[in-house]
Amino acid sequence: MTLQTSDGLVPAFEVIEPSEQAIPFVFCSPHSGRDYPRDLLAATRLGRDAIRRSEDIFVDQLFAFAPGFGAPMIQARFPRAYLDVNREPFELDPKMFDEALPAYVNTTSLRVAGGLGTIPKIVAENEEIYRRPLSVMEGLRRIEMIYKPFHAALERLLMRTREQFGFAILIDCHSMPSSVRALPGGRRPHIVIGDRYGTSASSRLVAMATAHLTTFGFDVARNKPYAGGYITENYGRPSVGLHAIQIEINRSLYADEREFRPHGGFELLREELARFVARFAADVAADESRPAAAE
Repeated sequence: MTLQTSDGLVPAFEVIEPSEQAIPFVFCSPHSGRDYPRDLLAATRLGRDAIRRSEDIFVDQLFAFAPGFGAPMIQARFPRAYLDVNREPFELDPKMFDEALPAYVNTTSLRVAGGLGTIPKIVAENEEIYRRPLSVMEGLRRIEMIYKPFHAALERLLMRTREQFGFAILIDCHSMPSSVRALPGGRRPHIVIGDRYGTSASSRLVAMATAHLTTFGFDVARNKPYAGGYITENYGRPSVGLHAIQIEINRSLYADEREFRPHGGFELLREELARFVARFAADVAADESRPAAAE
């Protein structure tokens, strides 16, 4: 579970634990990895900046306060252009590979058709990543050596949290481009809350989260244009006490997207997100009915 980068071997992902888990939250940042493996850089047709267009830039840093509140956080160090853990384990485009894929691979999903499968074909601006087809062995190796351990670690965190508190709340942390598709009326929200159209989390929890974010002056949308990906869908099972909420943050609030650097709004946003989590956690703790099951 390591990556060979120009800086040497680094872990493919990290789990940052609090000194003691104090709240029933687990934070996940699956798309903010920026340690680019040598084999990807050797195989790509893109330059260093172009290949970074799919990153949820600095989202891991925005939520780095989470362990201080008593919640574990799992974060990718591998880039999304290399492997996307917010997909099914085997959503693969057969045109990307030099041999036939195994029969169990999902080659027909909408995400594969859009070039954004488990091993992406394109970066965010529809530019193809690879010069030539990958070997099937290489594709399956990434899934076995990185994807599966990442999800095993995330599932352990959620099971442990549910065992301790009776339920668990996964906050899946993402960012969206400032050019995000406008909603009716030309509205471009600051934050989009995704709960798979009401299926991945208690509606009470989603209402709490939305209310607190709105209190801080954010324009908050729900499920449009982002309802949540595989992580939200797979782990959000309110009937068994597992709640998953995706948070998409408009990058214009905190970063220069072209220069890949935080701007002056970064620290303010991080402080506001920390206050949001503190209030949300306090509300959950005070909720006598406990959101352990679906409503």
